[in-house]
Amino acid sequence: MNVILVDDEPAMLLAMRMLLSRLDGVKLVSCFQTAAEALAFIDDVEVDMAFLDIELNGDSGLELARRLRAKDANLDIVFTTSHTEFSMQAYDVYPLDYMVKPISRQRLAQTIARADSKRLASVSRGIVAEIERLSVRGIGGLDVVSKKVGEVKWISRKSKEVFAYLLIHRGRPIHKARIIEDIFGHLSIANAESYLSTAAYQLRKVLAEHGFKEVIHCSQEKYRLDLEQIDADFIRWEQELGQLKVIDATNAAAAVELEKAFSGGLFEDTAFEWVIAEQERLSNVYVSFAALLAGWLSDSGQYREALRIAVRLVARNEFDEEANLLLIRLLAAVGDQKALLEHEGRYRQLLYEELGLQPSPRIEQAYAQARCGS
Repeated sequence: MNVILVDDEPAMLLAMRMLLSRLDGVKLVSCFQTAAEALAFIDDVEVDMAFLDIELNGDSGLELARRLRAKDANLDIVFTTSHTEFSMQAYDVYPLDYMVKPISRQRLAQTIARADSKRLASVSRGIVAEIERLSVRGIGGLDVVSKKVGEVKWISRKSKEVFAYLLIHRGRPIHKARIIEDIFGHLSIANAESYLSTAAYQLRKVLAEHGFKEVIHCSQEKYRLDLEQIDADFIRWEQELGQLKVIDATNAAAAVELEKAFSGGLFEDTAFEWVIAEQERLSNVYVSFAALLAGWLSDSGQYREALRIAVRLVARNEFDEEANLLLIRLLAAVGDQKALLEHEGRYRQLLYEELGLQPSPRIEQAYAQARCGS
C-alpha cells in the first residue's frame, strides 16, 4: 500500500514515518509540508492512502482532500489533527478515518487494517463485475451504462420509466394491466396499451444498441427484465446487506463501505409516483442498518466513524428522536462540546418552529448528561 503524508510540522512527519515503517505492507512513498507539493506528486505516482493534517500552514487539509479525491476517487483519506472541532466538516469528504494527535502505533495499525479490508472487498466486487452486464445506478438517481457504448440515451421518457418500473420488481413477470395502471393510468385502455407497446419497442431498440436486446422479455401479456444481464447497485446493495447476519470485527469494514454506498434515495429526482413505496422501504432498511452499525462502532470505541453515520441519520430525518439521541451521545463521547451546543440550539429551534414543541424528557436528559461529560 503506497502512502503519503502531508503535515506542516516536521516533528509529526518524523513520528509518522517511524510508526509506518513498523507496519507490514505499507510503503511510505513521500512526505510533504504543503498542499501544492502533494497535488503535483499524485499526478505522477500511484498512491493508495493519504494522511492529511487538517490545519496546514496557509492551506486547508479539507480542501486538499477534495482536490486529491477529484484526481483519484479511490484514494483513502485519513485526517490527522490536534483538534476535534473540524470533525463535522471532515465527514463531507468521506474520510477513511479521523485521528487526533498524538497517534499510537495500535491506532494506526487499525486504520491500515481497515483500508486493507476495504481494498480486498473492492477487488472481489471487481472480479464479479468482469462479466459483461448492463450497469445501473439507482441509488441517488437513475443512470444506465454499458461498456460497449456508454450511457443509455433513452428514446422517450416512458421507455426509461418502463425500464425502471420493471427493474424494481427484480425480474418478476408483471402483467401489462398492472403496468398500465401504474404508468399509463391517465389514458384510455386502448391508448395505454398502444403507449406500452411503443415504450417496450423503444426500450428493446435502445438496449440492442448496447448489446442487450434480450434483456426485456414479454410472454402471456407479462413483462420482465433478465437480471442476469443487469448489475443494479440498489439490488446488489440489499443482497450484500442480507449477507451480514451480524456486525462484528470480521465484517465491520465491509459494513462501513455498505453504509457509505447508500448515498441517496432510490431513483432520486425522478417523478415516478409508483416508486415512492419502494423508496420508503429501502430508506427504512438503510436507517435500521445504519443505526445498528453506528451502535456497534460506538461500543467498539470507533466514535468518529459512528458519529459520521449519526450525522447522516439526522440529516435524513431531523425529527428522528433515536438518531438525535445517538448523535448527542457520540458528540459527548468525542468531547466536541461546540458541536453539541450547536446541535442543541438547532434542534430546539426546529422543534419549536415546525411543531411548537420542546425536546422530550429523554432528549433533555441526554443533553444534560452530555454537557456534564457523563
